[in-house]
Amino acid sequence: MKKGHGVDIQKTKIRDHLKDFNPWPSIRIMGTNLAQDTMGGITVAFIALPLALGFGVASGLGAITGMWGAIAGGIVGGLFGGSNVGVSGPTGPKTVQLAVVMHEHMLPNGQPDLGFAFGCVFLSGVFMLALAIMRVGKYIYLTPYSVISGFMCGIGAIVMIIEFNPFVGLPTLSSVREALLAIPFSAMNANPQAVLISCLTLGTIIVWPKLTKVIWLPGPLVGLAVGTGVANAFGLAIDYIPEVPTGLPDIYFPPLSQLDDMIGPAAALAGLAVYDSLLTCVVIDQMTDDRHNSDQEIWGQGMANMAAGLVGGLTTATATMRSVVAIQCGAKTITATCVHGLVLLALVLGFAPLASYIPMASLAGILFKVGYDILDFRVFPVLHRMPTPSKITFWTVLFLTVWEDLLVAVGVGLAIAFFLFVRDMSEMWKPEVKGLEESQKPTGALVPQHLKKYIAVLEPEGPMFFGIADTMYRQIDRLVHYKVLIVSLRYVPVIDLSGAFALEDMVSLAHKRGTMVLLKGMNPAVRRTLTELSVLKHIGEENIAEDFDGALRRGIDYIGEQFLGRDIDPKEA
Repeated sequence: MKKGHGVDIQKTKIRDHLKDFNPWPSIRIMGTNLAQDTMGGITVAFIALPLALGFGVASGLGAITGMWGAIAGGIVGGLFGGSNVGVSGPTGPKTVQLAVVMHEHMLPNGQPDLGFAFGCVFLSGVFMLALAIMRVGKYIYLTPYSVISGFMCGIGAIVMIIEFNPFVGLPTLSSVREALLAIPFSAMNANPQAVLISCLTLGTIIVWPKLTKVIWLPGPLVGLAVGTGVANAFGLAIDYIPEVPTGLPDIYFPPLSQLDDMIGPAAALAGLAVYDSLLTCVVIDQMTDDRHNSDQEIWGQGMANMAAGLVGGLTTATATMRSVVAIQCGAKTITATCVHGLVLLALVLGFAPLASYIPMASLAGILFKVGYDILDFRVFPVLHRMPTPSKITFWTVLFLTVWEDLLVAVGVGLAIAFFLFVRDMSEMWKPEVKGLEESQKPTGALVPQHLKKYIAVLEPEGPMFFGIADTMYRQIDRLVHYKVLIVSLRYVPVIDLSGAFALEDMVSLAHKRGTMVLLKGMNPAVRRTLTELSVLKHIGEENIAEDFDGALRRGIDYIGEQFLGRDIDPKEA
């Protein structure tokens, strides 16, 4: 009976743990914003189309792999993800990562090992499911706003820099640095017809909401229709969407014989997908009134990557640019991302010729507006008044995002923010050894006047962590004239390994100088940590007091025994 009851409790815990991954709440609201979501999904599909083709080519696996990755990300990632408006698909960082992996795993004939590639994608999805169950998603909320803001502004700048060439009718440059340095040359060699279509599309997107209250027809889709219509009506000599490969997908099952070789690359793909996706979701949260479920988003991306691996698609993640387009179109549910995936699927299965009428300049006009909207205008008015640490972090992340790499930028930004935070905390909290006379502790007649000069007090406030370990250690230099040091830990909520060992080192050095150290006022958590690390064993239970008076009595006895050669009467004047 008891055994069965225990099994039932365990099953209940598992159900509660997995309930966040249930897609039904998101599916249930799919029809509540149908018109805007559908139109938004169509718009996002045509934005995602050239990106998917380009990423497929850049990976070395073929253009069609980018399409199947976008389809799997849109449909599967949308259904199972944790963001209502997050649109998934191949992204730049993940494509580069997969291309590097494949460069090291080629067949003898020089062709990429497709089975290995898609096996890695599938296995990365399995790893992401495990990370979702481990609940790692909550840690994304520990990212400082200065890092998020710098990331948003950097991504917005990248979109506009990369799209400048298509905006003026020149071929797209894949490198942000190359595109940035080429802007003067591109501006002087612009194609007037392409600039006309780009500006016409951009102008329509800006003006359309001011001309009509028809919310179900989004400005980006109207702009795309106007730009495409004018370009084709006048037969303008500009670039159009390249040919889209068609056909049913091949099915790839993970090659178990290569499992050992796949684990490392798959784990790296999973880690990047988690961070890439959750950063995008944080940006989405800043632009909407919604709040994503991080663990469910990781779960959804895991399912999407498993699906992509099976059908021969690129690895996927939640994509900032496509998600912002969906937001601009008024999307509010996962219908938009699913429609985007279904439109791409229809193109691959036979409707590809329709896409060849869309000019690249028109897409550039849409994306230029997307880049502008990603910029964090909330922070611009207060940028000059931001605290110096936040300002340093913001500009560092912004610069590195544009010039180097978005993940490098976020990593460096977090490191800087972390360092500055620790510095500020350590400077704000500087515990100092004080003599009993200057500590203003009420001692009454407990301590004879002539003995007060031998007793010192150290009362730290706040967490004792690695940032203040050196400060604690340096207090030893102030113990020259004191024979007893009472360390009160009543205002210390937690203590880490560095803080515990700093305390132990301080006690050891004090003993070498002939000073007794007494502890008092530990809460259960601090006492447990110090016990588990054997610090209390080193200090000695006899040197631990429950209250300040108890520590004083123990200190007076020590002074009398060791230095005055006799017992001290507490009432001695």
